[in-house]
Amino acid sequence: MTDSNLLVELFVEELPPKALRKLGDAFAGVLFEQLKAQGLTGADSRLTAYASPRRLAAHITEVASQAADKAVSQKLMPVAVGLDAAGAPSAALLKKLAAIGADAGAAAGLRREGEGKAEALYYDHTVKGATLSDGLQKALDEAIARLPIPKVMTYQLADGWSSVNFVRPAHNLVAVHGTEVLLSVGALGLKANNHTHGHRFEALVDPIVLRSADDYAEQLREQGAVIAGFDERRADIVRQLQAAAERVGGGVRPIDDDALLDEVTALVERPNVLVCQFEKEFLDVPQECLILTMKANQKYFPLLDVEGRLTHQFLVVSNISPGDASAVTGGNERVIRPRLADAKFFYDQDRKKSLADRVPGLAKVVYHNKLGTQGDRVERVRAIARAIGAQLDNEALAAGADLASQLAKADLLTDMVGEFPELQGIMGGYYARHDGLPVEVAEAIEDHYKPRFAGDALPRSDVGAVAALADKLETLAGMFGIGNLPTGDKDPFALRRHALGVIRILAEQRSSIELGWLLQTAFGVFASRIPADTVFNDASAQLAEFIYDRLAGSLREQGYSAQEVEAVLAQRPQRLAEVQLRLDAVRAFAALPEAAALAEANKRVSNILKKNGAELLADTRPTLALLQAPEEIALLQAMNTLYPQCEAKLAAGDYTGQLRLVASLHQAVDAFFQNVMVMADDPVLRQQRLALLSGLQWHMSQVADLSRLAA
Repeated sequence: MTDSNLLVELFVEELPPKALRKLGDAFAGVLFEQLKAQGLTGADSRLTAYASPRRLAAHITEVASQAADKAVSQKLMPVAVGLDAAGAPSAALLKKLAAIGADAGAAAGLRREGEGKAEALYYDHTVKGATLSDGLQKALDEAIARLPIPKVMTYQLADGWSSVNFVRPAHNLVAVHGTEVLLSVGALGLKANNHTHGHRFEALVDPIVLRSADDYAEQLREQGAVIAGFDERRADIVRQLQAAAERVGGGVRPIDDDALLDEVTALVERPNVLVCQFEKEFLDVPQECLILTMKANQKYFPLLDVEGRLTHQFLVVSNISPGDASAVTGGNERVIRPRLADAKFFYDQDRKKSLADRVPGLAKVVYHNKLGTQGDRVERVRAIARAIGAQLDNEALAAGADLASQLAKADLLTDMVGEFPELQGIMGGYYARHDGLPVEVAEAIEDHYKPRFAGDALPRSDVGAVAALADKLETLAGMFGIGNLPTGDKDPFALRRHALGVIRILAEQRSSIELGWLLQTAFGVFASRIPADTVFNDASAQLAEFIYDRLAGSLREQGYSAQEVEAVLAQRPQRLAEVQLRLDAVRAFAALPEAAALAEANKRVSNILKKNGAELLADTRPTLALLQAPEEIALLQAMNTLYPQCEAKLAAGDYTGQLRLVASLHQAVDAFFQNVMVMADDPVLRQQRLALLSGLQWHMSQVADLSRLAA
């Protein structure tokens, strides 16, 4: 058995660019995994994946020509079934042996293991290791079957009769082990060989005959004008983009967009970055419109100045490198001009009609068949926004949020948003400024979708925060009310994202509004503002749990332990702005030497009270004269001394200080449990002791459920 490096390549027509990286990683990964499973790779074998617009390939080091033989022990059947009374093999045993490829003579060498009815027959034999040709064929079939293909194509093979299904028509298969071609390997109607193809126009040689598996990337680069590796090609584009921006000068930089970079990497085989430009008059159009049309339609990289403003120059990643690039740059400039002209036309036309004049048209746009039109939705959002402003006792805020909510969806009826839905909200902000509306209202219209994704900025003002909260709460309450909930990975109305948005606005903007009040308000607004035939339920409790679940996941991602998160959220804190402070307090408490014992005691108290149906009462005060044991009297006195201090700490938001005061009770609590029987025979004394524990538990649980910290 000899070890050499292996190269496998599928040469196909242009692959879908947005899926190329995933296809390349999957193809190479499954090949490697399957060869390893068959014992054809070693512990030091390494995988290199290649993916370009017209190829998926894998280079694997130290691949054996044949796997080592393997000893196998196969359980056949119970002895009672396999052997008759005389110890001769039964018909069932002989049939089983035949099925696994063993002859009848193998029955004499079967091993017996176990005792009594559990005793079974085992067939010990050696399985010959798979040859590379057979193993690669199996691995290749599996890799093709498991490709995450976004959409399958069916095409005919060269014989004109057969057809296969694949992501794109495949034209060549390479399978080279060292320098040996694995001729017996085939896939998609192709037989393996050792030649491939380079760049459509700039390859120096076609076909390229591979000298060995290790020469693949080098020969493609030198003879085929192709950078085969996705990451290498991507890095080359980044380098060229930076160099081109430096040539332009003035501190300009290409726009930072990883998705665009990945897509362009998947469109070219040998990148060549060129500088182009358009007429400066187009810069009067909002730069978001121009940037989007350049990125989405043409895959260009806009250039921004030092202040982040769009310039009239942009970068093109070409797939060819002519001596005179003027034809390429001129062609791209001609292509972009009508795109930008369309954007300018839409912008000019949209400004001829105010946002307020567009609002009545929302009544003709269906939002959801059970929840009415966008016009109905706008009225619900306005009602929630006004209620939040009133709750905050801020009439100006309520009025601003109401106006922003009324106009926020009007840009859905503009030509620009009709062409580029991604600009909704953004264009509303521009049109609001053009209409002469206050800055905070214009910003709120633009910001009411925020945060749109993880890490996105929050609304810039209180008006924007209220409008955004109202918009997200209306969506959440509406969908939960009609039972339209996310399932698995399906969340068509982005309810998880809306819930995280609510959490972030309330927490990060230090809102004093309670979550329960918000949800009750949102569901209450729907009572008279939905179609008469819609069955709508108050699912505020269910929605609250959904939001707390999202909050728990978010906090764990931020590095808090599951125990810390559970301890705080078990209390269902209503002001989400306080959650961070409570978590920090719990973490500080857990670091104290007495924390573990107090957490155990808290858990014990909880169990006792739960078992006896005792309620937690803030003002529970046992009668000192009815207590007997010195330890329970000492605990009550310590509690009476600390309680006013604890309440003061809570009122000041000093949760860490409150838990430190609670921690100072640990000696009194330990002494109580060591020397006092809570469930005394005397019912009066028993009730007094339960009341003592109830009061203790109440004050120990004001910041968090400390029992969740117990191991």
